[in-house]
Amino acid sequence: MDPKTAVIELENVNIYQDQSLILTDVNLRLGKGAFAYLIGKTGSGKSSLLKTLYGDLPLRSGTGRVAGFDLSKMTWKKIPALRRKLGIVFQDFNLLTDRTVHDNLLFVLRATGWKDKGAMQVRIDYTLDMVGLKTKGFKRPYELSGGEQQRIIIARALLNEPELILADEPTGNLDPETSDDIIRLMRKINEETGTTVLMATHDYYTLEKFPARIINCQNGKIIENQSISI
Repeated sequence: MDPKTAVIELENVNIYQDQSLILTDVNLRLGKGAFAYLIGKTGSGKSSLLKTLYGDLPLRSGTGRVAGFDLSKMTWKKIPALRRKLGIVFQDFNLLTDRTVHDNLLFVLRATGWKDKGAMQVRIDYTLDMVGLKTKGFKRPYELSGGEQQRIIIARALLNEPELILADEPTGNLDPETSDDIIRLMRKINEETGTTVLMATHDYYTLEKFPARIINCQNGKIIENQSISI
């Protein structure tokens, strides 16, 4: 793969959580527009890998680049710039309950340096439309279903036109039907915008129903699978 098209590129990386070695000799490349699942048992290192990619855990050994940033040279001052290139989606919604959906998104835009009110409104309308909730901007998070709240989180992740979306168990708190809707939405975003997506999941049903590249955290290693039998 041409390094210029690699949104994620890790070579000979060891990943630590505090002093514990979680994953060893990680070699991973994910190109522009790719969609991949990150799987593994609880405690296998999925979240630690994602945290390394978005700068929450330092890269102590090996080489790594994410969205053009050298992880080995990452400092706290550089992390906000890295994260503006990323969209991060968790299973916990973490929306601000004291303000509307619109104002939740407006808060993020202001926090990431947007100034033009008209441009901010256009971007909010676009992202809400993309996730199918253009008419729900006036609602507060607690007035929405779990699936709708997760769609708002995805809209929030899209605000700054990220090169990469990192999703950590985004359907973990949702029922099966709603989970399917969220996966379809993630695939749609990937296909229509060309945004690279790496999604951690423990739901093998999802892998069967919506097949894609599989990256498996197993026994302290990363194992690549093109397909998986359920």
